[in-house]
Amino acid sequence: MPSATPAKTSPKLLSGGNPQIAKGDGDAPVQAYIDAMPDWKRAIGKKLDALIERTVPGVRKAVKWNSPFYGVEGQGWFVSYHCFNQYVKVTFFRGTSLEPMPPGTSKTPETRYLDIREDGIPDEQQLAAWLKQAAAIPGWNGGSPSAGGKAM
Repeated sequence: MPSATPAKTSPKLLSGGNPQIAKGDGDAPVQAYIDAMPDWKRAIGKKLDALIERTVPGVRKAVKWNSPFYGVEGQGWFVSYHCFNQYVKVTFFRGTSLEPMPPGTSKTPETRYLDIREDGIPDEQQLAAWLKQAAAIPGWNGGSPSAGGKAM
């Protein structure tokens, strides 16, 4: 009698519909995160990932704190994103250094945000310009978004 193949379980969705994905370095955990993004957010995740890869050749990827992180070796992480109920929040860790600055303010002095809603990326050219600028400056090397420590 053949053994039954266990059914693949989907990642748990945390508050706001953010996928709970184990931390890991490389493209595979980032793709697992994107595949687990709910509904229209998955298309946004695919578009963001492709735009980041196109704009920053050789970009490093990881999943940390249930969010994809993108960085440049030796410079740190420059951008991340996270699912919320009504939008995908793109985090520019050194966003106050970008021209023009992304619109969303943060309690962290240098961080700026861009919220992408269901109707899609509002200005892909501007987003690509921010990504290019962010990748060219020293990024964030903290161990967690709210605590110190070396991450890259």
